[in-house]
Amino acid sequence: MKSEKFEKGLKVRREVLGDEYVDKALNDVDDFNRPMQDLVTEYCWGTIWTRDGLPRKIRSLLNLGMLTALNRPHEVRAHVVGALNNGCTRAEIMETFLQAAIYCGVPAGIDSFRTARDVFDELDQED
Repeated sequence: MKSEKFEKGLKVRREVLGDEYVDKALNDVDDFNRPMQDLVTEYCWGTIWTRDGLPRKIRSLLNLGMLTALNRPHEVRAHVVGALNNGCTRAEIMETFLQAAIYCGVPAGIDSFRTARDVFDELDQED
């Protein structure tokens, strides 16, 4: 049985990243990576993302900046979608990557711009 924080985290994770993304992550669970998925869902999503201190929109922009700094394009891709789901505009995402480029390095910023543009193109084709 999963904890209350896990269940709340799963709800927020689905709201931010979408059912398709979360279902894929959870369907790929095995004995090796299950503890990581449980940790992420319970503590990242269930403990931090459920806090009242910052709105989801701000959390999304912070994540994009930090993921740019860490050079994690796979996670940037997921969180660009999440940022849009949380009400961020493309202009706000652009400004976040510009800010990150100055403080984290231009190559990291360029990669995040490329990743976001790919996400935007995919979303535009769905419309």
